[in-house]
Amino acid sequence: MTDASPGPNASAARILIVDDDERNLLALSQVCEPVAGVVCVSSGRDALRQLLREDFAVILLDVFMPDLDGYETAALIRERAQSARIPIIFLSAVNKETEHLMRGYAMGAVDYVFKPVDPIVLRSKVSVFVDLFQMRRQLELSERRQASILRALPMAIYEVTEKDGLLLRRFHGGDLTRFLGDEAEAVSRNERAWEDWVHPDDRELLYSEPERGGDTVTVEYRWIGPGGARHHILDQRIATTKATGERRWAGSLLDITERKELEARLVHAGKIDALGQLTGGVAHDFNNLLAAILGGISILERRLELGEKELRVVEQMRHAATQGTELVRRLMAFARQQELSPSNVSPATLCESVAGLVTHTLGGSVTVKWDCPDLGLNLYVDRGQLELAVMNLIINARDAMPGGGEIGVEFARVENTPADKPMLCIRIADSGCGIPASKLAKVTEPFFTTKEMGKGTGLGLSMVSGFVDQSGGELRISSREGEGTTIELILPATESQVSNAPGEGDCSLSWLAGKNLLIIDDDDAVREILSEQFRDSGALIDGFASGLAALEAVRQRPDKYDYVLCDFAMPEMDGLETLQSIGQIAPSARGVLMSGNVTDSRLEKQVEVPVVRKPINLEALEEAFASVA
Repeated sequence: MTDASPGPNASAARILIVDDDERNLLALSQVCEPVAGVVCVSSGRDALRQLLREDFAVILLDVFMPDLDGYETAALIRERAQSARIPIIFLSAVNKETEHLMRGYAMGAVDYVFKPVDPIVLRSKVSVFVDLFQMRRQLELSERRQASILRALPMAIYEVTEKDGLLLRRFHGGDLTRFLGDEAEAVSRNERAWEDWVHPDDRELLYSEPERGGDTVTVEYRWIGPGGARHHILDQRIATTKATGERRWAGSLLDITERKELEARLVHAGKIDALGQLTGGVAHDFNNLLAAILGGISILERRLELGEKELRVVEQMRHAATQGTELVRRLMAFARQQELSPSNVSPATLCESVAGLVTHTLGGSVTVKWDCPDLGLNLYVDRGQLELAVMNLIINARDAMPGGGEIGVEFARVENTPADKPMLCIRIADSGCGIPASKLAKVTEPFFTTKEMGKGTGLGLSMVSGFVDQSGGELRISSREGEGTTIELILPATESQVSNAPGEGDCSLSWLAGKNLLIIDDDDAVREILSEQFRDSGALIDGFASGLAALEAVRQRPDKYDYVLCDFAMPEMDGLETLQSIGQIAPSARGVLMSGNVTDSRLEKQVEVPVVRKPINLEALEEAFASVA
């Protein structure tokens, strides 16, 4: 057996030449080399061995050879599936009679070439089969490439016959295993129907569209896989033929689950944003009311002699107003718009403070197991909001175990985080009733609750989710109905030492005694209550309902005012513009903004003027004025 090297125009196609005469092999290879690569063998047995190793575009086979002649070799080639389709051209120096030619064709020959061979004729015949081989290879490669693409896509290709209202599908490509797993083979063999897994409430959609008489059908429906996995399917098909009582279609099934989930998240984000905008406006007005109420209570306590019963009533009023302030904080929390003041909080301190707050609310049948080890890290979050979040989760866990049980609160390092961005995990687990899978994705939506009517506001988990998100962390919820719920707060951490907790401080207004204070607020109640509250401390107060009116007073007496307290949201001229204008006329007056709305982006961007929130904390107000140069 000899191999001839391919010529310069050779391709992947190869030609097998079989002849027992070495001179003929040399001559034939010289003729064929410009067309394709050539492999030469000198016997039928060698030819069969070569065909086991590789594929050929065409075989040039001598008829008369010792041992196995050309006819016998051709018969064996045709018996093997691997080589049965390879074209065979017989080479013969004798036997040009019709009888011999017919025998060759019966053995599988596609042509005869007689010796001595005409090089041009032989090269032309061989070129035809080489071209066909290359085209077949390209077609196979294209088909494999298309099949690979289809397998990589979340889709399946099918043909369907509709008859008597039934759809008979036959699948021809794509990744059916992605949808059906081990059941894919049964569906491919028509032992099971794709429709068996379509959600029962959506099966009518498969048949309603064709009834309209159109040639194209597009249907979206829910689909539940053999393992319980839920998908959204886009089913598109187009009519290929029409006949009486029967229609044929070609179509595709596309898994659009991720798209539907993304759409749901975008809708949820839109709802949160809209609710946040609404909440910001409500919080502004509500905080003005609370500022007036709490300020008025403080004035009444100082100016009136109250008996024991009256003091209890006043204290209840103060408690109710304070609860209203807390409600506003929770509303802003789920809207991701509350103001956070992060500090270093140790796990042990958090456990101690929250344990003291929840002990009397759990009842005798529910206990909390605290696991607060020293991990070498402290949380870096808003302490008050974190305590409120953990309290909410513990109370939710208690409500999920009406028959009693144990709640686990555990702290752990989060592995595989960047060295400069450590994280801590707070894990709260219960063994209660769990959350149904259909509701799990909704539990962080505002006003959504799994509790009975009247037993939940639907703000608890929303507040927690908002706080975690705004803190730069992640909220993870896992639950199985009847087996309990585990919630993980993944929060930023630091190796820095714990910050000292803020104290109450001296809340007196003695620093205002004898000072001139200008109060600007378009809300009459807030302005009057604050004015009276500060007058009781010995301050000299002027109040105005607009920035323009206040500016006129300052122009008349530029050196009169020591302090200016101005509301931010006012018509015509807002508080920031008012203070900037006053600063140009009376640069020695210290100005502070007050606001009941934390959502205005202008407040977030400006840093030159301190801002205090309504209802006003007197200690925060003193610090704000002290910070103004």
